[in-house]
Amino acid sequence: MNRALFLDRDGTLIVDKVYLADPGGVEVIPGASEGLRRARALGFKLFLFTNQSGIGRGLHTIEDTCRVNARMEELLGLPPPVFDGTCIAPEAPGQPSAYRKPSPRFIQETLAEHGLDPAGCWMVGDSPADVQAALAAGIHAAAVRTGRRPPESIPQVAEGKVPVFEDFGAFAASLA
Repeated sequence: MNRALFLDRDGTLIVDKVYLADPGGVEVIPGASEGLRRARALGFKLFLFTNQSGIGRGLHTIEDTCRVNARMEELLGLPPPVFDGTCIAPEAPGQPSAYRKPSPRFIQETLAEHGLDPAGCWMVGDSPADVQAALAAGIHAAAVRTGRRPPESIPQVAEGKVPVFEDFGAFAASLA
């Protein structure tokens, strides 16, 4: 199988606490663990793709983000490694950026590196940047309702081009 899920972190797998730097603040969204387990059982590779502008703004460090990610993986309770790869985009908006979503670069490079079929890949997230990165990379996009804003605020969702799920677990339950 050469299918994969590209997953946003804040608002998709964990509660979005805005510039989360303390691993003690990590709260896994209900259904995330089960959804990841199901996706793995179906043969999907899993990639974490997260914008962390708090680093670029000087609010926390890359090491803080890595500790938060490690705590998230611990709380997910899945055999390590949970993710086949991770992209942390540390730039703040307006800073020169290579990987900050909506850039499709991480997705494109990962598709090529792992020989993934774009038709079997999804980006799941809660923001316009998540959807835009997916569509620019030529993969499917899905939005979840567990973020800070309603997914209907994403233009492609409002236009009916991107499906919406209550949470990541509901998205994963739809996979075949």
